[in-house]
Amino acid sequence: MAASETHGNEPPSVAVVGGGIVGSAIAVWLLAAGFAVTVFERDPDGRPPSTGNAGVISLSGISPLARPATLAAAPGWLLDPLGPLAVRLADLPALAPWLARFAAAARPSRVARATAALGFLMKTALADHNELARRAGLDRHMRRTGSLHVFDSDAGFRVGAAEWRERARHGIDYREIDPPEARRMAPALTGPFARAIFAPADWTVTSPLAVLTGLRRRLAGALRAANVVALRPEPERVVVVTADGEASFARAVVAGGVWSRDLVRQLGVAVSLEAERGYNTTFAGLDLDLPLPVFFDDHGFCATPLADGVRVGGAVELAAVDAPPNFARSAAMVKKARRYLPDIPETGGVRWMGCRPGTPDSLPVIGAHPQDPRIVFAFGHGHLGLTLSAATARHVAEVVAGRGDRNLAPFSIARFQ
Repeated sequence: MAASETHGNEPPSVAVVGGGIVGSAIAVWLLAAGFAVTVFERDPDGRPPSTGNAGVISLSGISPLARPATLAAAPGWLLDPLGPLAVRLADLPALAPWLARFAAAARPSRVARATAALGFLMKTALADHNELARRAGLDRHMRRTGSLHVFDSDAGFRVGAAEWRERARHGIDYREIDPPEARRMAPALTGPFARAIFAPADWTVTSPLAVLTGLRRRLAGALRAANVVALRPEPERVVVVTADGEASFARAVVAGGVWSRDLVRQLGVAVSLEAERGYNTTFAGLDLDLPLPVFFDDHGFCATPLADGVRVGGAVELAAVDAPPNFARSAAMVKKARRYLPDIPETGGVRWMGCRPGTPDSLPVIGAHPQDPRIVFAFGHGHLGLTLSAATARHVAEVVAGRGDRNLAPFSIARFQ
């Protein structure tokens, strides 16, 4: 593989490790900013987690997963192997350190800090998405739909409403509504539920896969099919090592999702990152009057209308990335969804599983290597990969250019040291 160092007046060369939604967004932003970019993607023909998400740009989603209400509900959830949260028992010893950090991150003071940090990223997320779409030539891929959140009982609603009040303190708008109004917004929602919340700020993309494909189209010949096995910092360059050879760059960005942790640890930096595996089923050609996403908050999943079809999915399964998928989880979510949306078929659809990269505090890692600013980290977005992809791209481009933002301190990898 030929070297890619910077010479003379040539633009600085940057390797981006990872071609999912975050890595591709970063690469497009860097290209537009004048950098010479090469993207290394381990499986360009595969379906990264960003293609299987709900398709929601969740501008209201500033609440970390680790919080007191989650810890209170977790024992009940864990008793149901097909419930909103599952831990693969065979992987429990390896997951124990992450779970301990997760419990610590649920302290109220840390929840408040994490919420404020996510709120900071979210303040510019929509503007950043619009700018990224302009740079990538992605017209009309987003629409403002808002989102519905339904609750089975008044007790569940009270827990959810407390979370929304916390979001409101950071400028997130929401409205409490009754079932008849919710059904006017989503006529297919004919099953029973007690209360609902409408979040007007959220947007929906036509198709997560189409967004990723569009970004990669803009990258053209900059995308290489290669599995990066190491980064080697040298005095005048950063060497990217793959199974096929080596290439040299002025800078490197690690944006490889959960697989980033191996590269990071080889660089002598600690990180707590595990796979929050999600499942979904997409029903193509379904005639369902569902104009906006509906989240079933008591059960940890949602139904979203996409160009690909109606997608039912979500929840969290903590497991090794190479553990076999448990598609009974997909079937369980479809069964539950039919309580509310009875026109969803009992069978059929296309099932999918993906490994969302999750940190214990729900904050992505965004920022430079503490000892080598030529290497920049951008991973760990969990459920917010699509939502925060454009904002992350803008911030990473600033860090790569040497213009770091002190507001990124909560996202530094130094918090794991």
